[in-house]
Amino acid sequence: MTLDKEIIAKRKDKTIYRDGNLCLKVFDEGCPKHGILNEALNQARVELTGLNIPAVREVITIDGKWTIVSDFIEGETLAHLGEKHPEKQDEYMQMFVDLQIDVLSHKCQLLGRLKDKMHSKISASSFPATVRYDLHTTLESMPKHLKLCHGDFNPSNVIITKDGTPYIIDWAHATQGNASADAARTYLLFCLHGGEALAKKYLSLFCEKTDTALQYVQKWMPIVAASQSVKGNEEERELLESWVNVVDYI
Repeated sequence: MTLDKEIIAKRKDKTIYRDGNLCLKVFDEGCPKHGILNEALNQARVELTGLNIPAVREVITIDGKWTIVSDFIEGETLAHLGEKHPEKQDEYMQMFVDLQIDVLSHKCQLLGRLKDKMHSKISASSFPATVRYDLHTTLESMPKHLKLCHGDFNPSNVIITKDGTPYIIDWAHATQGNASADAARTYLLFCLHGGEALAKKYLSLFCEKTDTALQYVQKWMPIVAASQSVKGNEEERELLESWVNVVDYI
């Protein structure tokens, strides 16, 4: 098979193609094989919950590049719809939060543990040992839950089909853990890419709908920010470091 298909999107280390009813996520050479296979396995495991997600069809190599083949979902992302119809921002945010709550209502016991992943990320971060110690201690003190966490839940990962059915994509970071950690991650993503006002609107709605104290989600902010910093995005580093070192975030 050659890569002469329609390009849907390009990311830092992958290119996504459409091939009829299939979606081909082609990873750059050098991407670790274990990470790619784990992403496909995560997605296959989440399929068992019955959530609307693209089904994995196979994992292959194309021109020597590892490729995850899954169903192509025809539609528009919630992020794109929000840009096209700003007057519907509140409606879309309601839908977005309801979808996340639905995800969090499921369990997927074959997935890795969120706490284990966070501990690993904190250890790999460039923060001083004293800061890392405080982060590890705070993380260990947080309640241990086993809810399905997407790990990268943002409007670009929600596709709405023509008949209005929502599908959730990109399960590479899925774990089982605490719902408020997943909310903290989504809040952070809104701040980085959607603006503080939208982030506040999201978190206020999430806390209202789940009857969660805002302060409880805030406790996860420095942990999630430290984890995000490992990605090495210099443009985000200053903001992430400020969240790790400051207590009052909102």
